[in-house]
Amino acid sequence: MSPLAKIPNAHWSSAISPLWIMYVRYQDLETETLAEAHGRLGPVVRLGPSDVSIDDIEHVKTVYTSFNRTKWYSIFDNYGVACMFSAIPAKEHALRKRMVSHVYTKTFIQTSPAVASQARAILQDRLLPTLIGSTAADQEPHGIEVFSLFLATSMDFITAHVYGLEGGTNFLRKTEYRDHWLQIYLARFGALFLRQELPGLTWILTKCGITPYSHEVTRATNELADWNLTMFNKTGARLANHPDFQDNQLLIKSRDVMTRKEFRPDSDDSFTWGRPEDKPTVMLSLLSAMDREQVAHRADKALRVKVFRQPILTAQSELFDHIIAGQETTANTLAFLTWRLSVHQEVQDILRAELLSLQKSEDGSFDSFFPDAKTLDSLPVLNAVIMETLRLHAPFEGPQPRQTPDNGCHIGPYKLPGGVRIAALAYTLHRNTSVFPDPEIWDYTRWIDSDEEAKKARNRQFWAFGSGGRMCIGIHFAMHEIKAVIAMIYSRFRTHIADDSAMKPDADT
Repeated sequence: MSPLAKIPNAHWSSAISPLWIMYVRYQDLETETLAEAHGRLGPVVRLGPSDVSIDDIEHVKTVYTSFNRTKWYSIFDNYGVACMFSAIPAKEHALRKRMVSHVYTKTFIQTSPAVASQARAILQDRLLPTLIGSTAADQEPHGIEVFSLFLATSMDFITAHVYGLEGGTNFLRKTEYRDHWLQIYLARFGALFLRQELPGLTWILTKCGITPYSHEVTRATNELADWNLTMFNKTGARLANHPDFQDNQLLIKSRDVMTRKEFRPDSDDSFTWGRPEDKPTVMLSLLSAMDREQVAHRADKALRVKVFRQPILTAQSELFDHIIAGQETTANTLAFLTWRLSVHQEVQDILRAELLSLQKSEDGSFDSFFPDAKTLDSLPVLNAVIMETLRLHAPFEGPQPRQTPDNGCHIGPYKLPGGVRIAALAYTLHRNTSVFPDPEIWDYTRWIDSDEEAKKARNRQFWAFGSGGRMCIGIHFAMHEIKAVIAMIYSRFRTHIADDSAMKPDADT
């Protein structure tokens, strides 16, 4: 009998059966179900023989500081190889993270000429004309579907950071392809449950020639993979022609692969640093770091086995993951934030006054109004409305599984054996009434009061980007992007609700 089974029923919930929780996961109702269970049963709930849910910040610190991820994350492998996000051992993850983490730091984001130029080009040359066009008197119907709009904005931001503005997307202008891309992206969700919750069965069926999900999922997955490869190859071809990178062994290998696949650069397609916005910051960081590790023959064993066995695929997988992770989450936050501000017109007025208090451009107009990242980061109301939106609509509100160490552990008064799936979720952490009174009310002022103890408690409980070594690497890039977009919009426009029938939050999908 396992130590789990020895725990008295009075202190350990077995009220949720394994089959029921599997059904709940299939129906995308897990988050709401766990919230109800924790409210009824306490901070530690047993979901099955080896499945536990936690809702206590002290337990979160224990689990997310050192516990490894589970194979649940292998669905985020791209091209058949792992990336930083899907890597299971903590050491391997840390080594991968080291290669690109510096280009996502707050200091880098706020001082990089490339990041600043990309933001200005995307917002002023692409997003602003779209918004102005929507206000025309002859525009019918009035209003913009904001999720698609912000998906385009976020995609242009993240692909510019990864591949440079020239090498990235232009979803804000190419609306037809953007809509097609969104359709194939959403089609992939049809395979999530089977591949994450029943990977063994999925593997067996596939080996037997049985596809357990629709062929549309496979077609969509392949098309998205090819889409990323095209950007990778074109940017790689430009980099390989740049004199500073002609000795990069990974680029040489990549160029050979590109040539075989007929991704040959045009004669005038050589890469230059003429425009800072065209710098492929993340790709440069990753390839340069991988090249240094490989050439110096000092790569850790975890990297030699997992990274340098298939270095080109590994680089492609890593950059693809950054793009996928960096678009939908930010688009969701921007959509919910503009919705909340449109509902709360009085808050919109306060935010607008804060933005307009900044120094105007030299001609006295706001046509070229574009505060730098540090200035935007200092605005208390702007920060507060974002934090409150992330609290109620975290980018990922559902459980984020980890696995107990082989020798087991203690969670509160309970002894758990090794190999137990254990997870916390932002949805319940952000609704703790002792930290967030009236938690279902969107109240930005809770983030700007002067009570230092309350502030510490809120920041400690805030889990929109995770915590520990696996905390979201893109937190500062995402916050920079959200602040720049919101500042650009509300310094120039008012927003009102045309139709919010689709704004019911979906905590799991």
